[in-house]
Amino acid sequence: MTTSTIRPPLERSRLAVVGGVSEGLALHLGWRVQTVRASFVGLTLLGGSGALLYLWLWALVPLVASEEDTPVRRSAPVSLIAIIAAGVAAVVVVAMAGEDAVLGWLVIVAATASAAVAWELAFDRTDPDRPLRYRLAIRFTAVGLLVLAGVAALLNRPSALAAVVAVGMIVLAVGVVVAPFVVQLWTDLMGQRAARVREVQKAEIAAHLHDSVLQTLALIQNRAEPGSEVARIARAQERELRDWLFAGEATPVDDLAASLAALAATIELDFPVRIEVVAIGASVPGHPSVVAAAREAMLNAARHAGGTVSLYLETSPESVDVFVRDRGPGFSLDDLPTDRLGVRESIIGRMERAGGTAVVRRTATGTEVHLHLEASP
Repeated sequence: MTTSTIRPPLERSRLAVVGGVSEGLALHLGWRVQTVRASFVGLTLLGGSGALLYLWLWALVPLVASEEDTPVRRSAPVSLIAIIAAGVAAVVVVAMAGEDAVLGWLVIVAATASAAVAWELAFDRTDPDRPLRYRLAIRFTAVGLLVLAGVAALLNRPSALAAVVAVGMIVLAVGVVVAPFVVQLWTDLMGQRAARVREVQKAEIAAHLHDSVLQTLALIQNRAEPGSEVARIARAQERELRDWLFAGEATPVDDLAASLAALAATIELDFPVRIEVVAIGASVPGHPSVVAAAREAMLNAARHAGGTVSLYLETSPESVDVFVRDRGPGFSLDDLPTDRLGVRESIIGRMERAGGTAVVRRTATGTEVHLHLEASP
């Protein structure tokens, strides 16, 4: 009893030198790649059917869907091979063929050089293995071949047809010089257009979410008890959604206001507290001592007071002031035992070592921590 062999599907690879037809067909049939390529060459010599079959398979065989859309790396420099073959063919034909065949072969050489430049612009430009020096060599070589082909066409047989062919060669040479700039300009324009379309779509999504989801989350926070689990979840989702919508307008990472807001969001996830952050003044880098002391003050307020905590940041070219206020029972630094070093070392001591000050005082509504740091001269 014989078992049938399951053949892999007929598909082309994205990481192919030309089209991936020979490799895909070889895997599908279980043949060697060299055998398939030799078959295509043999059928092409016998009336051109091999080239037609190759083009037909190239157009209809699907690409491998599982491969990542990464920059294609091609092992063979196809553009360079095409130009070298065109130059060798031109030299051989001009040396051996008659005058009638020279003009036609010059046209073929010019078409091959132009096709090599087109391949370089379409494929080699995005190939990480093809540096700029390689691409410039392809373009300059193609321009030289086109100019020489135009001159050879005029010198071979001065006639109207030869003049038309020579002018066509010169036009192609100019096109080879201008084409990279046109392609780059077109690519930039398409990229800008796509970016504008994405911005418009993002603005529409943001407006829709603001009118529906964000307002619903804000309503849940207002109706829920301060510091409750429902309010915490709604606030966390609102902040996450706003960060996603306005990711392009995010504050720089090394910014004091952004660092304090990120700390407040983290603390809200761990404690039943709502921290309102208000920042005014210029953007200043996040000083490590100020950030650490403010974090400790927010943690103390979240642990012992809960509810709503406010953080007010005021920056100027001369100084930085941070106020952390809670609505708890309040406490005075004198009421703490001498062995309790959390506030004394983590807040006051840290600010003093950085050249600033920290004041902890009881207010009519809770406790206030004031951090002050003068700007460095």
